[in-house]
Amino acid sequence: MSAGSEPGRGGGAGLGAPAAPGPDTYKGWLFKWTNYLKGYQRRWFVLSNGLLSYYRTQAEMAHTCRGTINLSTAHIDTEDSCNIVLSNGGRTYHLKASSEVERQRWVTALELAKAKAIRMRNNQSDDSGDEEPTSQSDKSELHSTLKSLASKLEDLSTCNDLIAKHGAALQRSLSELENLKLPAESGEKIKAVNERATLFRITSNAMINACRDFLELAESHSRKWQRALQYEREQRICLEETIEQLAKQHNSLERACRGAPGLSSSATAVSSTSKGSVPPAKGEASDEDEETEYFDAMEDAPAFITVAADPKHHRRSGSNLSGASEGHPEDWNLEDNVFESANKTGYNESTGKDVLPKKRRRTRIPDKPNYSLNLWSIMKNCIGKELSKIPMPVNFNEPLSMLQRLTEDLEYHELLDKAVKCESSTEQMCFVAAFSVSSYSTTVHRTAKPFNPLLGETYELDRLDELGFRSLCEQVSHHPPAAAHHVYSKQGWTLWQEITIASKFRGKYLSIMPLGAIHLEFHSSGNHYVWRKVTSTVHNIIVGKLWIDQSGDIEIVNHKSKDKCQLKFTPYSYFSRDVPRKVTGVVTDADGKAHYAMSGTWDENMECSKIVQSSHGSTSSEGKQKTVYQTLAPKVLWKKYPLPENAENMYFFSDLALTLNEPEERVAPTDSRLRPDQRLMENSKWDEANVEKQRLEEKQRAVRRRREAEAVEALEEGKDYEGYIPLWFERKVDPLTGELICVYKGGYWEAKEKQDWDLCPDIF
Repeated sequence: MSAGSEPGRGGGAGLGAPAAPGPDTYKGWLFKWTNYLKGYQRRWFVLSNGLLSYYRTQAEMAHTCRGTINLSTAHIDTEDSCNIVLSNGGRTYHLKASSEVERQRWVTALELAKAKAIRMRNNQSDDSGDEEPTSQSDKSELHSTLKSLASKLEDLSTCNDLIAKHGAALQRSLSELENLKLPAESGEKIKAVNERATLFRITSNAMINACRDFLELAESHSRKWQRALQYEREQRICLEETIEQLAKQHNSLERACRGAPGLSSSATAVSSTSKGSVPPAKGEASDEDEETEYFDAMEDAPAFITVAADPKHHRRSGSNLSGASEGHPEDWNLEDNVFESANKTGYNESTGKDVLPKKRRRTRIPDKPNYSLNLWSIMKNCIGKELSKIPMPVNFNEPLSMLQRLTEDLEYHELLDKAVKCESSTEQMCFVAAFSVSSYSTTVHRTAKPFNPLLGETYELDRLDELGFRSLCEQVSHHPPAAAHHVYSKQGWTLWQEITIASKFRGKYLSIMPLGAIHLEFHSSGNHYVWRKVTSTVHNIIVGKLWIDQSGDIEIVNHKSKDKCQLKFTPYSYFSRDVPRKVTGVVTDADGKAHYAMSGTWDENMECSKIVQSSHGSTSSEGKQKTVYQTLAPKVLWKKYPLPENAENMYFFSDLALTLNEPEERVAPTDSRLRPDQRLMENSKWDEANVEKQRLEEKQRAVRRRREAEAVEALEEGKDYEGYIPLWFERKVDPLTGELICVYKGGYWEAKEKQDWDLCPDIF
């Protein structure tokens, strides 16, 4: 069986009469044998151009073909009153109709289609384009074409002979007229007619010669065309065979993974070190895959080393940690500083007590359907098509939009609430750094892509009463895709950003590079922090288990105090002894003096250690001199929340992510919660979601074409065309980075209060 078809044998029962046969197609429901566990399953069959294809549903015709059989070389057999058996080489379909009458209709249609396919193949006029002709058929087709051209040339030659014959007769008659004694005026006219007849004969001869030259040229060039066409067909067949082989390897690896027994911790350790594998999460086995791409991080070892200070030489006092930036170990107090509450949730602004939710949020969503995603069945239908017009199914997605994923960065917002209480800017920088790392913790298992927002799509998260903040996102550009985000917290901070996603496919892996700066400002102190995101890499795109890694550097700058924090995300390396997903960093003041050392992993926790002394160590093998920091005992600033129960069947969503798409009243009509294809996918209606997704994308393309036409019209009239103008954001030059950025201009929450959404476009 080829990739995309379901193996098995036997017969089945059908359901529903097939559609009335048209001139080229025949459609209807039949039951197809799948395997001994599932038995017969209803499938939608389409007979067209000598090919019988089947789909799970009618909606799948737009994107996924489960299998195809060529009737021109197939054998059609009937086992009993309802069974139909189709075989073609190693491929066999066992089908069954609901009645003998329906079975006979299908058999008749199949026999007619087979006879027609054989005739088309023999005549070399197969217009289906789905089956590749052989080399011998190419020669026959070329011979037939040349024979037809030669026949036409013979017809032209016959016409030429007739023209020459009749022309000569006409000239003889005109010559006889010239010899007659006629008036001078008549003789002149006859002479003129004779000249025109001669010109006509010369022209016809030229036409015949041109046709003969054309035939000779066609004969010479047709050989070149044949060789070029044959080469392209061979390359296409080679590509199809390669992708099919990769798809088979993918399926076999998945089956082997699902069928493998649980591994012990010791076996896991051996497995992860003996073969290239997905970096193992803490406490779980890794899946072996020799094709995994690895990064060698040995050359990028940290430029500093931390060692624990001797506690006997550092006494403690009851002073607040706000003085820790001065480098005095006496101020590193465990009982009386803001670090003690680093991992607690949000606080009431006035009482400091835990805030109780005023609304009960949902804690689960429908389980993800167990749809097998066959990469080959999708890719083979895309060969030869323009990539921008290929509809990607929701099988690759998760039921959240990119705007909601951007809002998910606020899951550990309490770190910023804690940072407000810090008296020292370097101490505050530690919490900001931990917050910047925490936004990646949700990506470790989330290999599915979010929905691309439509232009003008928005998403609000109003948790002002529950958690003390409200957030608003808007898709402000489609090409390139860009989203603007604004968050206000009554705890005393404001965050805003505009993120543009750039990606590069590098064969085995996909690099995702978020472009744009993130701004964070604290109201009371005026400290203004700016940083940028690192590169995310999705590995094993074609074959193997998908896994995600983060790599690169983050520089966080406080533009008021000039403090800095350099964070390094170490890429996974097979040769490295470090823990996977490691993050390290140092917090320095305006003079470059180091105050805190940061360490941890981007998927679990971040710790902060106060530096009491620094010195230069030995020179590394790369010629770099490392700095040795003597630190006090570390304190945990951030620790990842455990995933909810049954998370593996709910797209590995966190507690916050489960609530992001929860329906809410009074939101804008452009809110992501109201997007129909995303809602259908969340409700496990993937086929309907694919149909709706295509409708929305085509609607967006129509709007874009209209804007392009308006831009051309304005250009012709010499007018300026502004293009799309965001509703709730406006473009301004960032005074700190000098970049053009979309910032919130106000009005959304007032419009929500009045329920005045007249400005919102109709995008759904």
